[in-house]
Amino acid sequence: MVMDKLLNISSNSALQEVAAKAAQQGLADHHESHKKRGLPLRVGTRGSPLALVQTRNFLTKLTQFCPLLRELGAFQEFQINTSGDKIQDRRLAEIGGKGLFAKEIHEQLLEGKIDFAVHSLKDLETNLPEGLVLACTLKRQDARDALIVNADYRPVESDYPFDCLPQGAMIGTSSVRRQAQLLHIRPDLQFGLLRGNVQSRLDKIAAKQFDATFLAAAGMQRLGMEDRIDVVLDPSIMVPAAGQGIVGVTVRESDVELREMLAAIEDKEANAVATAERALLEELDGSCRTPIGGYAQLLPIVAGGDAELHLVGLVAREDGTFLLKKEISGSPSDAKALGYELGRQLRKDSPADIFES
Repeated sequence: MVMDKLLNISSNSALQEVAAKAAQQGLADHHESHKKRGLPLRVGTRGSPLALVQTRNFLTKLTQFCPLLRELGAFQEFQINTSGDKIQDRRLAEIGGKGLFAKEIHEQLLEGKIDFAVHSLKDLETNLPEGLVLACTLKRQDARDALIVNADYRPVESDYPFDCLPQGAMIGTSSVRRQAQLLHIRPDLQFGLLRGNVQSRLDKIAAKQFDATFLAAAGMQRLGMEDRIDVVLDPSIMVPAAGQGIVGVTVRESDVELREMLAAIEDKEANAVATAERALLEELDGSCRTPIGGYAQLLPIVAGGDAELHLVGLVAREDGTFLLKKEISGSPSDAKALGYELGRQLRKDSPADIFES
């Protein structure tokens, strides 16, 4: 119903004017009740090029149904330097986990210094700080991992992408999920820590400091760097991270009006697959030291049938000596239950040491 109203507004100039007036009044009311916070509404984000592109895409989406919202200056981008960005010489597991990409952002959200926070969903912890909620998931762009190799090893064959790498090649990554899956196939390979923004990682491959690395395909696409990808890896070759390719927006639980506004741009498919993947992750309770993958998709509806959600989950040892994949399918309305159930199955059939922190 909300989406129907949204579409009606976007296609009718008179309704757009009404919406703009309502929005203006709403912002005025908001200002009166939150004078300390002030206006415009502030959108918190990391300061990396990719984070900024994602945040600006979010704001474009939010104002598409009523362009006058932009003219009202309703939103303001606010960059926040996170601990995850400041510390680049250690793995996230050693300094507090992937939640460090959101820690300072969420502190400012709880303090009322910002009103929204935009995240790469794969970097968002499964259990949010009390008082905050994941209010919106945007349409998934591409869940897959991308392989980038130095020029000596091109071209890369998509069906056997790792065959191009020489014996003992040095792979740059900070992801235990990627490392475990690759070592399971190629135990001869070596790994070195490679973190930082997309461009800095690509520069180190071009300079031959590493033979290859992995990046999220969606991030490369959003930055217009698809031409730097040597091959996009099918999920059957490398199971992606839970939430990869999806942008999520967090707000205060008490900000009912903002949550209602965000509900209007929620992508239902992204919500279903993200719910399943994050439930899987939550059930496994894996740390950043635990290689875990999760990839859900809505299968095409067969004539006369209902939509079906299919979820693949993976757990492994960091050294690749153990790797287990399982699958489950069911109704999208049962996304959370499916994620929990698959997580329980994976835990039951895995050695206990897999989940030791």
